[in-house]
Amino acid sequence: MVLVAVLSGSANASVLEHIDYKVLPGDRVEVRLTMDEAVSAPKAFKTDNPARIALDFSGVTSSLEKKNQDIGAGVAKSVSAITVGGRTRVVFNLVRMVPYQTRIEGNQFVVTLGNAGKVVESKTFRATPTTSSKRASTAGASKVDITKVDFRRGKDGSGRVILNLSNPNASVDLRQEGRTIVADFYNTDINDELIRKLDVVDFATPAQLIETQKRGGTVRVSIKGTNDFEYLAYQADETFTIELKPLTKDEAEKRKKSKFAFTGEKMSLNFQGIDVRGVLQVIANQAKLNLVASDTVQGTVTLRLENVPWDQALDIILKSKGLGKRLNGNVLMIAPAEEIAAREKLELQAEQQVQKLAPTRSEFIQINYAKAADLAALLKGEENSLLSDRGSVTVDERTNTLLVQDTALRLEEVRNLVNILDIPVKEVMIEARIVTANDGFSRELGVRWGLTDKNSQSGFSGTLEGAENTANGITPPINQRLNVNLPVANAAGSIGFNIARLTDGTLLDLELSALQSENLGEVVASPRILTTNQKEAVIKSGEEIPFLQSTSSGAASISFKEAVLSLTVTPQITPDNRIILDLHVTQNTRGEETVQGPAINTQELDTRVLVSNGDTIVLGGIYQQRTKTDTSKVPLLGDIPGVGWLFKTTKREQSKEELLIFVTPKIVEHSAK
Repeated sequence: MVLVAVLSGSANASVLEHIDYKVLPGDRVEVRLTMDEAVSAPKAFKTDNPARIALDFSGVTSSLEKKNQDIGAGVAKSVSAITVGGRTRVVFNLVRMVPYQTRIEGNQFVVTLGNAGKVVESKTFRATPTTSSKRASTAGASKVDITKVDFRRGKDGSGRVILNLSNPNASVDLRQEGRTIVADFYNTDINDELIRKLDVVDFATPAQLIETQKRGGTVRVSIKGTNDFEYLAYQADETFTIELKPLTKDEAEKRKKSKFAFTGEKMSLNFQGIDVRGVLQVIANQAKLNLVASDTVQGTVTLRLENVPWDQALDIILKSKGLGKRLNGNVLMIAPAEEIAAREKLELQAEQQVQKLAPTRSEFIQINYAKAADLAALLKGEENSLLSDRGSVTVDERTNTLLVQDTALRLEEVRNLVNILDIPVKEVMIEARIVTANDGFSRELGVRWGLTDKNSQSGFSGTLEGAENTANGITPPINQRLNVNLPVANAAGSIGFNIARLTDGTLLDLELSALQSENLGEVVASPRILTTNQKEAVIKSGEEIPFLQSTSSGAASISFKEAVLSLTVTPQITPDNRIILDLHVTQNTRGEETVQGPAINTQELDTRVLVSNGDTIVLGGIYQQRTKTDTSKVPLLGDIPGVGWLFKTTKREQSKEELLIFVTPKIVEHSAK
């Protein structure tokens, strides 16, 4: 434990007397800020680039001898305290942004850097039994909502993406991937109307496109920028801002140079035949490091280096002499590369030997969502087993529990693997709609007429029977008097005329018949099915049609053929919450009856598509149009212009049929318990 000495405090304000820290399990660090009296909760804010956490204590002064305190443990690099205008700001400089926890214990304000959900208190911890010790705030533990996403252009041409949060305790992973800034807000939700893409090119800033996505319990904000920009992120209360600033040509050039692998303070060396150990000491002094050189580091070196980083100079010397280095804290160890490799090999062998001799213990691990047998097979992999040679795993299928026996280190690795793999599998609801539309129209026109002369000696009528009756002076029935008999079958309407009954016995009969029919139809089939990610699902509905089938021996057997509506689908959810669907859709119906049995009308679709969550896509369609004209007529007479209609009947048919197949996949979100 490092303790910073204190000076006497002020009489009229709370005084920050000292800062101490200690390392906790799990790469966590606990920092205690001790005041001269009970302390109230400060105002906190943080920045992700650089990673810092700042605490503003109002009405507090500092009596620390040093403003900056090095930590160098876990993710904490250092802590600094600055007093300005009646308040003290304590800033934690971090390697990367992590969740943190704060609590008040009497006159101490405690900050735990690391996973707030797994804080382990030190055995030497003693809390002051005051009512104020009950107050605590946890960063990153509660659910956060992003309520607004906005964009502003700064006066200097910078682009600012402003996110409003429901509370300031958001855990954010901010990084740059090429020209894109990616911010992942963990344990965070966002309204559906804010999940979108914003084109901000017209603002003339380094930002071009802003995209918000929801991935389970994480919200990702991606900002695509131009080639030359720098970015920073900062948070004040519930407002989180990511700012992209344009770079001038000079700044862009400097940035390229800054990517140089060596970052040490520059120095110049000009020696002739200097002892290697001596020049290493010069570099260690320049870098403010403690130097430990092996006895085998010998020889001299001649070099002339002007204005080069000290770490580059060190690298040049080590390579020229076949040496290696290891940096442990602020201690630089130098030895021949072979010696370092041999030492580390011995250390590794010793560590392995310790593991071999470490006692084994048993632990029950409850599996919630996965199959325990599947995880057991993964743990006992033939090539890369996670268990040691003495380890074993047993499955209790009744309770879906693993019994693992191994060393404490291996058990910890097993628990970590189970926590990663034993999660709910996302589900997808797939709804397909098969729409069949029919539109038919037909029109028929027919005619019947006949001429009968019953005073003629020979007789004249439409049939032989009618002519005979006429010759005998008998009026034949109507069906015997027709010369042209081309009526409409099942006519919807007809009209008949006895046009003339002359005194000489001549009869002229005429009948016109007509039929017009229209049919409109629409069949909508909508199969739905719910399945898990990457799991095939099938749903069917219909009938099995029997038919006779002959065997090779000549015997007949009854077989069945399916006429069903079916949907076979395998969904795959992509990382950006879109869905790849492998689909097979069929709609088979009973068709015309034949001698061998009923025919089957088949409509099938087999495809693979990529669809956004909740979107509807048209998979395919078939459009058929048929026109048919039938004419029955008396040869030659039916072709006479003007009067040809008296010798023919006409039927015209038009039909249209359209088939469309739609599909809508939706990811089913389960509420967290």
